[in-house]
Amino acid sequence: MRNSPWLVFTYTVIIVIGLLIALPNALPQSVLQRIPAWLPHEQVSLGLDLRGGSHLVLEVDEADLTKERLQSLLQDARRVLREKGIQPKAVVRSQNQIVVTLADAAQSDAAVTDLKTLANPISTGLSAGQADLNVTANGATITVGFSPAGISANVDNAVQQSLEVIRQRVDQVGVSEPTIQRIGGNRVLVQLPGAQDPSRLRELLGSTAKMSFHMLAPNNQPGPGVTMLQDDEGRSYPVLDRVEISGDRLSDARVSFDPNTREPIVSFRFDSAGATRFAEITRQNVGNPFAIVLDNKVLSAPVIREPITGGSGQISGNFSADSATTLAAMLRAGALPAKLTVIEERTVGADLGADAIKMGIYSGIVGFALVAAFIFVLYGTWGILANVALLIHTILTFSALTLVGATLTLPGIAGVVLGIGLAVDANVLINERIREETRKGKGAFAAIDTGFNRAYSTIIDGNMTALIAAAILFWFGSGPVRGFAVTMALGLIISMFTSVAFVRVAMIEITRRRKFKVLNIRPLIPFSPYDKHIQFMKARFFGVTVSALLSIASVVLFIHPGLNYGVDFRGGIQMSVKTKEAADLAKFREGLDSLGLGEITLQTFGDNNSILVRAQRQEGGEEAQTAAVTKLKAEVAKIDPSATVEGTDVIGPKVSGELASAGILSVVIASIAMLLYIWARFEWPFAVGAIVTLVLDVTKAIGFFAITGLDFNLTAIAAILTLVGYSVNDKVVVYDRMRENMRLYKSMPLREIIDKSINETLARSLYTNATAFLALVPMAIWGGSAVSSFAIPMVFGILVAGASSIFIAAPILLFLGDWRRRHAKAVTATDAAAEIIPPEEGRSRKSAS
Repeated sequence: MRNSPWLVFTYTVIIVIGLLIALPNALPQSVLQRIPAWLPHEQVSLGLDLRGGSHLVLEVDEADLTKERLQSLLQDARRVLREKGIQPKAVVRSQNQIVVTLADAAQSDAAVTDLKTLANPISTGLSAGQADLNVTANGATITVGFSPAGISANVDNAVQQSLEVIRQRVDQVGVSEPTIQRIGGNRVLVQLPGAQDPSRLRELLGSTAKMSFHMLAPNNQPGPGVTMLQDDEGRSYPVLDRVEISGDRLSDARVSFDPNTREPIVSFRFDSAGATRFAEITRQNVGNPFAIVLDNKVLSAPVIREPITGGSGQISGNFSADSATTLAAMLRAGALPAKLTVIEERTVGADLGADAIKMGIYSGIVGFALVAAFIFVLYGTWGILANVALLIHTILTFSALTLVGATLTLPGIAGVVLGIGLAVDANVLINERIREETRKGKGAFAAIDTGFNRAYSTIIDGNMTALIAAAILFWFGSGPVRGFAVTMALGLIISMFTSVAFVRVAMIEITRRRKFKVLNIRPLIPFSPYDKHIQFMKARFFGVTVSALLSIASVVLFIHPGLNYGVDFRGGIQMSVKTKEAADLAKFREGLDSLGLGEITLQTFGDNNSILVRAQRQEGGEEAQTAAVTKLKAEVAKIDPSATVEGTDVIGPKVSGELASAGILSVVIASIAMLLYIWARFEWPFAVGAIVTLVLDVTKAIGFFAITGLDFNLTAIAAILTLVGYSVNDKVVVYDRMRENMRLYKSMPLREIIDKSINETLARSLYTNATAFLALVPMAIWGGSAVSSFAIPMVFGILVAGASSIFIAAPILLFLGDWRRRHAKAVTATDAAAEIIPPEEGRSRKSAS
């Protein structure tokens, strides 16, 4: 038995290229700059939770956009009717439509025709070519409104325009490497690395920045066509609705300083048409006040002393240097087409990101070392080959992340660590199969060939169930959870090469060169769970009863006291606070409760110097959330001047509701997908057994969250979905052996087949659960709050999944199998009786009786 030289060469090239691609991730920038240009230089991008920065999701306010468009439509309708000589009694906006009342109903058809000229064709989507307006007449009354397709087109256009305006605003303030992209139909994602002030970001990105210049009402008298607007200090101004000149005419805006007061001011300049119009307005209104209005707020209302013919002016007010810079940036970039609402905001300090990297790397290295040591103890010198494959697996995972341009997050690091644990599963399966074939008396090459062939289908089935979980996590997840799904999926796919293809070639080569006749894979420490004849099914009633009781208790705990829902699912504000000394929770609680922000909860995490502050969702829109965050930060600094806010999450009710729905849906869909996969690969009793066990495993995981008080957030959903995949993976291995034994021992009772199969796979189950446990324990201990909701429940879930495969899934299969056999015997007996007694004779005997 020999390897193909081309195969060896191909595998060598893949490993060397993978090593070169992954190498820059281990090198500091100073070294990276000195290596030759023809070598790879790309590194895996770090997520905001690792390098610090701000993450915002903004949503186009559809109601505000429709209101703005209807206001323009109202003016256009009046203009069109006036130009066509049609005199309406009234043209008014009523809710989401324009209502035109004609003086003469005979002009209705002509008015409808003229108003339809205001419609624009929809250019994209399924409604392309249709008009964006609906114009209908009922006698002398005509209604004009946007069609549903027209509203969707308006939102689509607004999002596209908003992307460009946001890019320009971010560029104006000099943020490097921003991520600005569209998500969904009406949302924009903005990620800005580095230290950012969340309140300034909200102002920069969420402000529409529609600037206009208005005259004030004569004698400051309110009346028709006058709107009372206020400035930042609460002073009211009667502003004429008529726009004298709009901000569209601005060509530049810069921050400067008043030569007398040295206070920041914003100097602006008009384009040529705007300069001409501005000169005309100021010439006609010398001595009168005029208002500079930004987003329905008066910035300043100076009196025109003399005509301003230079095409420039200035805005003064109580500006700080930052607020003046932000205003100038917004004016240069232009106004947003519609109001953008910040529905999700996450900010991570650079120090917290650096700590997360350190904890992630340390816990990952310790996990890898524990797994490698365990494999070496299990398989001796052959364990070295498995560990080399494991190291290559880790290297190729990072090279794949680099190639696909993935962003590495802290949950992503957890995904890499879990991938190591799952990759070992394939090695364990293969080595245990080879040991089994060797015990049957097969030679080295025959044992390798048979061992790999028989382990292969089990590995495929196990990995497919985990990949289903990863795919659904990616589909329904967002941000770091998606990063976890990507790293786990890549790890599973790569393990098929490193743990199967590479190890097989290496084993054959070593065996050939060392001329082994028999392949003895011996442990360093004698331990033999083989050739056991434990009658597990004797304990089936006890196992099912205990499991059912634990699941019922978990449901009770879910109802009361319930889960500790994180900000992801209930909305509100969450802040991570770090103090130099041990935090005085009573003092913090007293000070924060005095702010009047509703329910505030405090808890320590990691150590006594780290506090998690949660405040409920504030009434009053996004401005109220910003104000609450500012109050919380100020009070934290007042209570403990040494304290620093290392991270802030602000989640709106809409997002939290969507995340909760997506989390529940993802678990349900994952379970159904695995049910169908197992049904297709095995038979329906296997699928039913796996899903019933899965429900019991998941309820216990929920109970674990309830009893420990761990945050139930997006990371927790990732843990449950991964646990679903891992649990089914564990059952697939036992099922695969049962199916194999059913074919080999057709006359053996099902109960004996199940016991025999569990005994034969016991070593694999123990070893795989142990390696996954060892991989995740360091992450559970040192991973920090960002992954505690994942790693700790997974450690618990691994133990539950291992036990449930033996004491729950197998008894269910035994019950269903016995039922099928009894049912089949009953059907056979009925058919035999029908053959002995013809139907006619049977009927005659019945009537005779």
